[in-house]
Amino acid sequence: MRFMCVGDSMTIGRAGDFTWRYRMWQHLEAAPDGPHELVGPRTELYDADTGTASSSAYAAEGFPPAARRHLSGWGEGWLHMAPVISETVTAHRPDVLLVSLGLIDLGFYTDSAQTADNARAFLTAARGANPHIRCVLLPVIPNIRAETDAPFAAECARFNELLAKAVADLDAPTSPLLLASHPAAYDIHTDTYDGTHPGPTGEHRLAAAFADAMHQAWGVGGAYAGAAGRPVAA
Repeated sequence: MRFMCVGDSMTIGRAGDFTWRYRMWQHLEAAPDGPHELVGPRTELYDADTGTASSSAYAAEGFPPAARRHLSGWGEGWLHMAPVISETVTAHRPDVLLVSLGLIDLGFYTDSAQTADNARAFLTAARGANPHIRCVLLPVIPNIRAETDAPFAAECARFNELLAKAVADLDAPTSPLLLASHPAAYDIHTDTYDGTHPGPTGEHRLAAAFADAMHQAWGVGGAYAGAAGRPVAA
């Protein structure tokens, strides 16, 4: 089965990160129902020194170059991914999209209603390229701005409601959609390095949210165990 991670800065990661994509690769490599593969048009991390997605300096040297493939970008959201998802699905043939988007949109580009419209456009375009594609969608998770900016927190909550409605409206037997749960026990003060971007424990929790959703709903991949014991509640 072929998986593509789609996301913003929390998914691409910066130079020196492991990334939750690496944690997901570890999980899929150990899954009993493989083989599984990560696919996508990009492999790089974000390089803060140059402001470009040009780094290959992953913290895990054992992360194979082929397994680093993804569709994510620093500062990119539903607004940016919706126009390119059809051609990307056609070219890289994922069976499952693992999508973590929305925070950047709400923070810089679009309100909750517009962001939800872009999410629907993304899903429609992905299905146009592969009518049987499966998608697991992560809601906007806790972040430092939402702790201090009440209107922004309200927009995040509203978007998550609209995303849940989109999943309910668009779910289909031939192309199932899942809304992953918020990562269990996620704490922005210990699971991120700046209140938004995941550190090692946060990476595990994000990977677990996707992995457990697929395991519980579809029996895919097995329950998430983590590289060194499960870091989230069972």
